[in-house]
Amino acid sequence: MAAERELTALPQCESSKAIDILGVTQVDSPTTRSEVSKKRQSLSDLFTIFASGFALISDGYQNNLMTMTNVILKKEYPQEYTSTVSTRVSNALLVGEVIGQVIVGLTCDYFGRKTAIVFTTLMIVIGGILATASHGATIDGMFWMMTVARGIVGFGAGGEYPASSTSASEAANDLIPKHRGPAFIMVTNFPLSFGGPFAVSIFLIVLMACHQSHYSTVWRVCFGIGCIWPLTVFYFRIRMLNSVLYRRGAIKRHVPYMLVLRYYWRSLIGTCGAWFLYDFVTFPNGVFSGTIISSVVHNGSIRQTGEWQLLLGAIALPGVFLGAILCDRLGRKPIMMIGFSGYLIFGLIIGCAYNQITKIIPLFIVFYGLMQSSGNFGPGNMLGLISSESYATGVRGTCYGFSAAIGKVGAAIGTQAFQPIRNNLGNRWTFIIAAVCGVVGILVTWVFVPDLSGEDLRHRDENFRAYLVSQGWDGAMGEDDLQAFAGQEDPYGIERARI
Repeated sequence: MAAERELTALPQCESSKAIDILGVTQVDSPTTRSEVSKKRQSLSDLFTIFASGFALISDGYQNNLMTMTNVILKKEYPQEYTSTVSTRVSNALLVGEVIGQVIVGLTCDYFGRKTAIVFTTLMIVIGGILATASHGATIDGMFWMMTVARGIVGFGAGGEYPASSTSASEAANDLIPKHRGPAFIMVTNFPLSFGGPFAVSIFLIVLMACHQSHYSTVWRVCFGIGCIWPLTVFYFRIRMLNSVLYRRGAIKRHVPYMLVLRYYWRSLIGTCGAWFLYDFVTFPNGVFSGTIISSVVHNGSIRQTGEWQLLLGAIALPGVFLGAILCDRLGRKPIMMIGFSGYLIFGLIIGCAYNQITKIIPLFIVFYGLMQSSGNFGPGNMLGLISSESYATGVRGTCYGFSAAIGKVGAAIGTQAFQPIRNNLGNRWTFIIAAVCGVVGILVTWVFVPDLSGEDLRHRDENFRAYLVSQGWDGAMGEDDLQAFAGQEDPYGIERARI
């Protein structure tokens, strides 16, 4: 249960009637335009958490869909689907995600979490429909349409990161504050990670339904199915409310970005740098893992490659659960450093003994899966959690989106460099470079990432407000029903009661 908090009358308001908002008693005033009951807000928070998690499965599905699609397109178009085209189609999603994370990060701070979430859902559906219908006068023209469509999907999927994650964090902060960390991980990184084996499972079902032939039908159906998942929770997203935290702490005009940079520069270097390194390793290893496995499974069918890929995705999942269990006990920062250490250990094992390990395919898959599981355990779990907790509500979406966007820049660079590294140096060096990134990730985390304890996010808001006031900023904070000015002694009107 959330702690009870009283919202007393703001200095410029004449009190007349009290209403209860999720344990917060707000005094009605002439400026109040809407009243939200405790029951309705709590229900909205619950559905926000649920809808965020279920919708992010679609993002994980889209992120991992090209893993097997790359394999099947290479089989169907051996001459046209070159490594250049493969990289371009795979990178289209990443470029769209970078743009979506930055733009939607700003949007969800300016216009609200709900507006941003509805918009990202529509973009994923529209892009998925266009990808399914990819066509052209030539094969190359079809791949260009697929590239554009995947870019639109990426814009929506990228926007989901700041929109859904900030919403889930703020809702969990009021609904289950003592378990916000594990709850956040289970509705963000778990569905994103689950999207890998989920996408491969759907692919195998469709492939078998098509009798392991009719390749064009297989990839088109898989693209089309990706439109279904975000639509299943669209109703709940339409009905959701912005969180109480957002309605108190939003900064919709005259955002002091220079002060934000001065206050959060260290945290931004930490979250951006660590996310860049994590995605630089994880994304290309996910997208091209099917290609790597198919090169190891000599003369194997697409079905065999898919089955090994499914096992690889399943081995990577336990790291998510373990990280969620331990995040409050060990702390966010130590867990992230342990996760990066896994890249160092397993990356060196696979890279240095590649020729020997790949002769025993199950052993190779296990070590490969453990490397990805350590990534999920550490930076995969903690980066989103730390980015949602490090920044105040008024700029949470912007800073989260920017950090995630820098991560996707790393993913795009990693994807672009993956094939040249593999072609010129061999597969082993993709794992050795992952080990090097693990070392750098440990250092970046140690120096720049804040050591968070999982405290109430309102403390972050209040500390940030105090800093803005000390620097002479006196703008408005919050939406109409809970709005105040930064210069007031207590802009939220909160008197904390004992928990």
